[in-house]
Amino acid sequence: MLGIVPARGGSKGVPRKNIRLLAGKPLLVYTAEAALRSSLLTRTVLSTEDEEIAQCGRSVGLDVPFMRPPELARDTVPTLAVLRHVVERLDAEGEAYDAVCILQPTTPFRQPGEIDECIERWVESGADTVVTVERVPDHYNPEWVWFERAGRLELATGRAVPIPRRQELPPAFHRTGSVYVVRTATLMAGALFGESVAGFEVQPGTVNIDTLEDWEAAERALATRES
Repeated sequence: MLGIVPARGGSKGVPRKNIRLLAGKPLLVYTAEAALRSSLLTRTVLSTEDEEIAQCGRSVGLDVPFMRPPELARDTVPTLAVLRHVVERLDAEGEAYDAVCILQPTTPFRQPGEIDECIERWVESGADTVVTVERVPDHYNPEWVWFERAGRLELATGRAVPIPRRQELPPAFHRTGSVYVVRTATLMAGALFGESVAGFEVQPGTVNIDTLEDWEAAERALATRES
């Protein structure tokens, strides 16, 4: 299984966030350490156009066999194109994988066991894609969510009336962005999510860093863990 860590140099929400120090350690290092402690990742490649980020990754054991082209480092470029670039380059060198595991540095607190369990879930389920998910609190369950249309509220599900009791609500989940395992054929066909998607539920509390407020939340989470 190939691990891919996408980490470009530009960032609007938190400047240089991938190598910014979080509790004294570059953000990228949290993801690198989890990936390198995984027992099911054969190789983990860092994709970046930034030499400082590349050097940080190399220093903690990530592979940087080539640099990302600058045109794939713009903030308008979808992650899918970056992942396909890595797969295509490795394939040209005779190195092919059935699936890839995407590990974004912006979710720094994943554990190595979560990576391995997601990979195992992918193998056992036969799904095209496996993603980490958290349970949605009942009061945000889609069965109880209303949209406003033309000045009137309508249930998101299209039902005439909501499910009355919490105990009757079907489980609902949202993606955490922490781990994605995607069949290579699905990726190369132009999708992160194939015809079948399975989830691996993780405990609530994932921090996904896009803004300075998210960064502060990550610092608070670390302080709580260490206290």
